[in-house]
Amino acid sequence: MAQHSSSPPPGEKPRWLDEPRNVTKVVWALVAVCALLFLSDLVYEKHPVFKVEYLFGFYAIYGFVGSVGLVLAAKWLRKILMRDEDYYDRDR
Repeated sequence: MAQHSSSPPPGEKPRWLDEPRNVTKVVWALVAVCALLFLSDLVYEKHPVFKVEYLFGFYAIYGFVGSVGLVLAAKWLRKILMRDEDYYDRDR
């Protein structure tokens, strides 16, 4: 019998993040915090060096694009650097 992916291993008591609705709450809380930080760009006075920094939400967008770029680069590098599953167990 296959176990549900969110259920704990046998003999272990469930934790609060084993419940899918709690994970959903955490995700929505993260979305709310990100939205508030994005909107906080309206509140403070900017002292930009470059003109592009005047754009609303520039740093949030820049950070998001940079993070997505890092993930995509890591996926590409994984194809180059990945070793076989038994790489270290093979007889030489």
